[in-house]
Amino acid sequence: MKKKSVLLLSLLAVFLLSCANDSESDLSEPVKLEVVTYENYVKNVVSENCLFCHTSPPQNGAPMQLTTYEDVKNAVINRGLLDRISSFDPNFSMPYGGPRLPQTTIDAMKKWYTDGLLEQ
Repeated sequence: MKKKSVLLLSLLAVFLLSCANDSESDLSEPVKLEVVTYENYVKNVVSENCLFCHTSPPQNGAPMQLTTYEDVKNAVINRGLLDRISSFDPNFSMPYGGPRLPQTTIDAMKKWYTDGLLEQ
């Protein structure tokens, strides 16, 4: 019985160690879009990372909703959204209380701004 437990724990350790990543860039593919738009990229990022709190109506103390193109565009222009997702300060960064977005996602969001905050 003891040999089986040791074998099982050894196999589990090998499995867990083989799943380790050396860097955050290993976790996601770089964005390969020529132009980043709300529809082809940003909407999905917001849906997966922001709508838990920034829904309509906002939940968990969120000050505004991010449910539409206009909401997100306004947050970038007037509410410092890019600064919040780029920050390493856990008291300032978004998503609040969660892990920082991958740098490739942050770069794509900045590209959206640079490309003119296009909707489509």
